[in-house]
Amino acid sequence: MDNQRNATMPCSFLLQGFSEFPHLRPALFLLLLAVHLATLSGNLLILVAVASVPSRPPMLLFLCQLSAIELCYTLVVVPRSLADLTMPGHGRGSPISFLGCAVQMQMFVALGGAECFLLAAMAYDRYVAICHPLRYAAVVTPGLCARLALACCLGGLAVSVGLTVAVFHLPFCGSCLLVHFFCDITALLHLACTRSYVDELPLLGACLLLLLLPSVLILASYAAIAVALSRLRCPAGRCKAASTCASHLAVTFLHYGCATFMYARPKASYSPRLDRTLALVYTNVTPLLYPLIYSLRNREVTAALRRVLGPRRSGQAPGWCLREP
Repeated sequence: MDNQRNATMPCSFLLQGFSEFPHLRPALFLLLLAVHLATLSGNLLILVAVASVPSRPPMLLFLCQLSAIELCYTLVVVPRSLADLTMPGHGRGSPISFLGCAVQMQMFVALGGAECFLLAAMAYDRYVAICHPLRYAAVVTPGLCARLALACCLGGLAVSVGLTVAVFHLPFCGSCLLVHFFCDITALLHLACTRSYVDELPLLGACLLLLLLPSVLILASYAAIAVALSRLRCPAGRCKAASTCASHLAVTFLHYGCATFMYARPKASYSPRLDRTLALVYTNVTPLLYPLIYSLRNREVTAALRRVLGPRRSGQAPGWCLREP
């Protein structure tokens, strides 16, 4: 009760970042800068490569949106973190305004939510391509892709606005020191003065909408795909069809695995330092891996990259395969 009486609506927060490790800050800055530049280059290269394709298959349009989301996703968090690492370490962190913290969290959740919904849309694309190949061109049209892309963005935006309003209406007390390098949801909930399960309801609702619902759709799509593959008599055809899903499955496991472990946990199990370390990997390494995964395993993307990076070899088939991403 005393905490609630002393609760205030702070005008700013302090992002501790890695200020308690002054000797590691230069090395961490160089490492994060290298990863950040590689992430920006990889995702920008995919965007340019897709734009160079005269007739873009639906999966390439989804990959283009995924790269755009990852590009914005890393820009929301990493530049501020790099700037903080260059500040003189004084052990208390750098201030961020109340509004700036709310905007950063809202954009982070919106982009992460849009990616959750987009992965479900991509699973539907794979379902139609493998289970109904003859109807693929008629079902997965550019118009449908555009509507799905818009729905993914609006869905992530709606959830992020509701979650941000709910979290920033909580009473905060104490020093308002966030043991984190950006305004993450769990770090903010840890600063709330109240200690009841009601505080976790907004995060629980967001997890249900952004993690559970798309996961169910993805599992349903791949269950139907597994049934369709089991009916194929040709082992080579089965392996070829299954390989078209490998890239999407790898990205899905990375995204949902990290997000579930970080956010689908009770508040009592929150560990500031562990969550900060995991978030460092989640916001820097996974956006770098996504373009690598798709560029290495997707024939359409590799062909588009060859178109951008160098002339096509003579005799190479120029066709595009709608069913084999």
